[in-house]
Amino acid sequence: MNGLPIDPILPGIRDALAQAGQLVLQAPPGAGKTTRVPLALLDAPWLAGKRIVMLEPRRLAARAAATRMAATLGEAPGATVGWRIRFDSRVGPDTRIEVVTEGILVRMLQDDPSLDGVGLVIFDEFHERSLHADLGLALALESRQGLRDDLRLLVMSATLDGGPVAALMGGAPLLSSEGRAYPVATRFLSRPDPRRLADEVTAAVASALRDDEGDILVFLPGAGEIRRVEGLLAEHPAARDAVITPLYGDLTQEAQDRAIRPDSQGRRKVVLSTSIAETSLTIDGVRVVVDGGLMRLPRFDPGSGMTRLVTLAVSRAAADQRRGRAGRQGPGVCYRLWSEAEDRALQAWTAPEITEADLAPLALDLAQWGVDDPLSLAWLDPPPAPHLAQARQLLAELGALGKDGRITPHGRAMARLPMHPRLAHMALKAREMGEGGLACDLAALLEERDILRAGRGLRDSDIRLRVDALRGGDMGDPRHGLTVDRGALARARQSAKEWRRRLGVKGGDGRGADAGALLAFAYPDRIARRRPGGEPRYSLANGRGAAFADHEPLAAEEWLVAADLDGDRREARIFLAAPLTLAGIEERFAERIETETLCDWDGREEVVRARRRRRLGALVLEDKPLKEAEPSRLAAAMAEGVRAMGLGCLPWTPELEKLRQRVAFLRSQDPEAGWPDLSDQALLDGIEDWLEPHLAGITRRAHLARLDLGAALGGLVDWDSRRRLDELAPSHVEVPSGSRLPIDYSGETPVLAVRLQEMFGCADTPRVNRGRVAVLLHLLSPARRPVQVTRDLASFWANAYRQVKADLKGQYPKHWWPDDPMQAEPTARVKPRK
Repeated sequence: MNGLPIDPILPGIRDALAQAGQLVLQAPPGAGKTTRVPLALLDAPWLAGKRIVMLEPRRLAARAAATRMAATLGEAPGATVGWRIRFDSRVGPDTRIEVVTEGILVRMLQDDPSLDGVGLVIFDEFHERSLHADLGLALALESRQGLRDDLRLLVMSATLDGGPVAALMGGAPLLSSEGRAYPVATRFLSRPDPRRLADEVTAAVASALRDDEGDILVFLPGAGEIRRVEGLLAEHPAARDAVITPLYGDLTQEAQDRAIRPDSQGRRKVVLSTSIAETSLTIDGVRVVVDGGLMRLPRFDPGSGMTRLVTLAVSRAAADQRRGRAGRQGPGVCYRLWSEAEDRALQAWTAPEITEADLAPLALDLAQWGVDDPLSLAWLDPPPAPHLAQARQLLAELGALGKDGRITPHGRAMARLPMHPRLAHMALKAREMGEGGLACDLAALLEERDILRAGRGLRDSDIRLRVDALRGGDMGDPRHGLTVDRGALARARQSAKEWRRRLGVKGGDGRGADAGALLAFAYPDRIARRRPGGEPRYSLANGRGAAFADHEPLAAEEWLVAADLDGDRREARIFLAAPLTLAGIEERFAERIETETLCDWDGREEVVRARRRRRLGALVLEDKPLKEAEPSRLAAAMAEGVRAMGLGCLPWTPELEKLRQRVAFLRSQDPEAGWPDLSDQALLDGIEDWLEPHLAGITRRAHLARLDLGAALGGLVDWDSRRRLDELAPSHVEVPSGSRLPIDYSGETPVLAVRLQEMFGCADTPRVNRGRVAVLLHLLSPARRPVQVTRDLASFWANAYRQVKADLKGQYPKHWWPDDPMQAEPTARVKPRK
C-alpha cells in the first residue's frame, strides 16, 4: 500500500483502543482514515476474531469504502470486507468488516443491544452529524456502559472539534493525524441570482476547462440544478470533449461508479455533484472544484408536522471540505461563486440533523429501546423538545405508543420495518385489509424521487399516475405531458419488490384507484377538503392550509390526502396527493371522528345558530343545522351575543338605570360595604352569572324585548339589599311642598332638582346615606330653569335669595315671592292656597 498521512498513527490507534476502549480520531480529508484504519485493526489482539462495524452516513460512501478496502486486500466485496445498506448487502460468513448505513447500526442494536460478535464500532465522518450517527453513538455508549464494557468505540471526524465528543464518551483519548493536501488556489466570483445559478456555474466550468488542468468537481444544491447544468454543458463548445457525469444519491450504482472512476478513454470529466461528494469519496483526477455555494437541507416544522426542503448557503466547514477536494492528488483550483466578503460571513458549521429533522423515526427508536427520558442518553445535541413532542403525538395517533407513552405491539411491528413510521403504519394496516401490495408501491414511490417528470405548467400531482407507471410500463400518461424518469422508476420498482418481500405480500394486490384510502392511514393529519371558491386551495386535518400551484385535474376533487407537501408556514404547496371520498374517511377513521353540537352567536344575523358538526381533527366533515339544542347551550350562546352587541341591546328602563346609579353611588361611598359592581364592564364580564339564567327561549336580538331585566338584576341586588338601598340612597325625597321628587345619582354627587318655591320654610339641605351626604340642590324657576345651585340651603336664604327674588319677581310677577322665605308657605302652585 502507498503511504498515507494516517499511517504513522495507526499503532497509536490500536494501543488507545486496547487500553481505553474508546477513541476520538481527528484526521483531515485525504488522510486515509476511512480505508486504512479498519484494515489496520483487523489483527488487533483485543478484537479476537470479532467483527468491525463501520457506520457511514451515505450509501455511496459506504459502497465505495468497502470496495476500496476489499481491493486493497485483493478481494471482491463480500469476503473480508463487505457492506450492508438499504436493500443491498454484500457480506458473507467470513466478513470481518461491515460498512453499514441507513440506520442499519441502530437496527442491529435494537435486535441485539449487546452486539454479540462485534468487537469495534466505528463512526466515520461523524462531523456530518447525521441523525443515525447521533442515535447510534448514544445507544452504543449505553450498551457499552450496561452490557459490553469490552465493546470498542471509535469516532472519526474530518472537521468537527473532537474535544466535546471525547467528553461525551467519558473522557476518551483524542488523536489527530496530519493531512496531506496540496495547495489550492481560490478564485472568488460574484454570487449569482438564484435563477441564473445554472448559467453562472456553466460559465465557471467553461473557464476551468479552458484555463485549468484536470477533472472538475462541481457542487450544486440538488438534482434539478444538476440536470440544468448538464443540459447547458452538453451544448457548450468548451465542454465538447469532456464527459459530463452527474453524482447524487438517487442514481444507480452504475451511474455513481461512472462518476467516481476515471474515464476509460482518458477524457476530462466534469462531475456534477450534490454535497454527497464533500467527504468520504475520493474522485480520482479532480484538480478543479467549482462550488455553487449552496446546499439543500430538510427543515422540520413541529407546528405543522411537515418538512420542507430549504436552500441555504454552505457553512464554512462544508466550503473548506469542498475546496479540499481539489488538492487531494495535486495542486488545484477552487472557484467559489461568492465574494470574499460573503466568505467571511459564512456560518461556521452546518446545523446537526437532530436539531432540524422530523423526529418520528427517532421517537419510535427510543420507545423501542425503552427510553422514557431521552436526556438519559448521551447526546452532543439533545433532540429539541417541540420536535420530539410532535413526533410522540404522531406516534400515538398511529397507534405506536399507548396512553402511557410506551411502545405498543403495533409500534414494535412498525419499528421492524425500515421505513418512516407513517409508511410502516400504512403498510401494516393495508396488509390486514388485503391491500399490502398497493401499500408497498406507495411506500416505494414516496421514498424515491418522483418517477414522473412534467414540462413547465404541466405538473400532475396525482399519485395514482405514478402507481400506474410503476406497475404497467415505462411511460407516463401523455395526456398530462408526463415522462418517466427511468432511473427513479427502476429504484422504485426494486424498493416495492423489497417491501413485498419484507411484508410477506405476493402480487400487486390493491387497486391504484384506492391509493388515497391507504395514504390516509399514513397521513391522517393531511386529509384535506377543498375550500369554497375557485382557487385550488384546501384545509388540512391538522388545521393548516395547502394548495396546488396550478389548476391541475386533481384540484377539482373535494377530498384529498396530501402525501408530499413543502411545509410552507403560510400555505403548503401540494406535490403528491390522491383523492378520497367522505364515505371512505368515515369508514376507516370512524373511531377518530368527533361529533359535536355547537351553539354559536351569528353576529351578522344577530341570532343564535345551533348545528351538529362532525370533525376529523380540525377538518369539518359535515355541518348541519340543528332544530333542537340543549337550552343551557342556547342560553350561553345568547349571552355571548349580548356580550358582543353590548349592554345597550337589553331592555333598560329608567328605573333600572337609576337602580344601577344608586348602587354605584353607595359603592363609591363605602367600597367595603359589599355593594355589587353594576358597571357596564362588570356586567359584561359576569354575564353568565346574572343574565344567562334568564335567557331561556331567547335566541335572537328581537327576543330581548321580552326579557325581564329587572328579575335578572334582582339576582345581584336582592330584597334585603333593595331595602337597604331605599334607606341609604332613596330614589325620591319629599320636599316641603309635599311633592315627591327624584334624586339624580348619575353624577359624582346626588342632585335634587326642585322649584325654589317648593323649598320655602326649609332651612336644612336634604341628605342621604344616613345624613352623611348632602344632595346638591338645583333650585329652579317656575319654568324649571336653574336659578341657583347649592349644598347649603340656609346660606342661600340668608344671602343670595334677595337678589334671586328680585330677578324672579320681574320675570314671573304673578308668582308669590315672599320677603321672608323661612316664614312662607312652600307651594307647587303659582301662589299658596291661603
